[in-house]
Amino acid sequence: MLNICISGTSSNSGKTLLTTALLHHYKDSVRPYKIGPDYIDPQFHKKVCGTDSINLDSFIMDEEQIKWLYSNYSDKKVSILEGVMGFYDGDDKGCSAYSISKLLEIPTILLLDCKGSYITVSAILKGLKTYKQDNTIKAVVLNHISSAMHFELIKGILNKDHKDIIILGWIKKDIPSLRDTHLGLDLEELDKIKEISKEVLENIDLSLLKNFAISKMKLQIDKYPFKTIEKQNKHLTIVTDENFSFLYYDNLSFFKTVFKKVTLISSIKDEKIPSDADIVYICGGYVESNKAYKKIQNTNKFKNSLINHSKTKKIYAECAGLLYLGNSVDEKVMSGILDVDFTLTSRFTRLGYYYNESGIKGHSFHYTKAISETKGIDVLSKKPNGTGKVGSWESKDKNIFGTYLHTMFRNNIELLKSRFL
Repeated sequence: MLNICISGTSSNSGKTLLTTALLHHYKDSVRPYKIGPDYIDPQFHKKVCGTDSINLDSFIMDEEQIKWLYSNYSDKKVSILEGVMGFYDGDDKGCSAYSISKLLEIPTILLLDCKGSYITVSAILKGLKTYKQDNTIKAVVLNHISSAMHFELIKGILNKDHKDIIILGWIKKDIPSLRDTHLGLDLEELDKIKEISKEVLENIDLSLLKNFAISKMKLQIDKYPFKTIEKQNKHLTIVTDENFSFLYYDNLSFFKTVFKKVTLISSIKDEKIPSDADIVYICGGYVESNKAYKKIQNTNKFKNSLINHSKTKKIYAECAGLLYLGNSVDEKVMSGILDVDFTLTSRFTRLGYYYNESGIKGHSFHYTKAISETKGIDVLSKKPNGTGKVGSWESKDKNIFGTYLHTMFRNNIELLKSRFL
């Protein structure tokens, strides 16, 4: 089994570029993973290789739970983990490419940005290697290389200074196929991904991966490291589409083990909430932008069925789902199920990991805020029992709940019981 972690020195260092190329190369036999609380990269991973990507977040889950999650989904010949920011970034919160790759004993391929540099690249690598002696850095790929001569110059220096590091190859700067392409979820042409993959891997020796990344190790988990809950004779409906796309795959898998029936519906297709649904879960995403709002502005069948459901049954909504439950976001009219108004700000109002008042760990990133917090509940703070601003709202009967906090439910059974059941 091939196990590799892709990391770099910072964001925009080429992680997504190399990960995309490798996922396409191994697309018939690869399971992608994303380290940290990202929703966008996992969607792109699936788009490239056709297999759902799994988030490994060791802030939200503990180490044994992460091991179980990785082992549970390691059902392919190749596992590729994409890191978050730089190699050690997030380690203060317990979740970094370093911490996850070390925990799972997975070797790391480090992207080194070589634009306008050569000797300094070796110094940067030395710093990364010596910062933590138990790091997992086994190989490097040199990015933004101007020519084969540039690569050979740096390769010679690295071979002299770092005899323990495998140099897999290089990625040239100004890749032709990227000049007119946004490498992200807007990329619809799979043929373009094929072209990008070919150009990225053109000067990388994948046969060298076998020197350090082939592993026969299979994580043996003696027991299920989560609290258990018996199967519920209930129907869960999940609202997920282009607007409400922030759905962790493991949350979906877990819901399917808990509820007798799980139905996915689309708001932008104006689909109705099933009349027999017991609980509706509205995912995070985007409703506040003009482009997103137009998709749901006139989906009245969906809106009216949700309003009707809310009169007697439960709703749990995250971020964009919360906004949709409110009265409005500035001039954009929402469902009015919760009596709260929001406004879009020019700067993010939350970013990063948070705790709620019950100690639930999660993350939040949004540019909206409630015009008044007086009707809200559940302060979200950066530290346990810390100070912060209100981040959740509920109806008087507590059946309707919306929050800015994203989390994972497999290890938060009590939250599931209190808000879903």
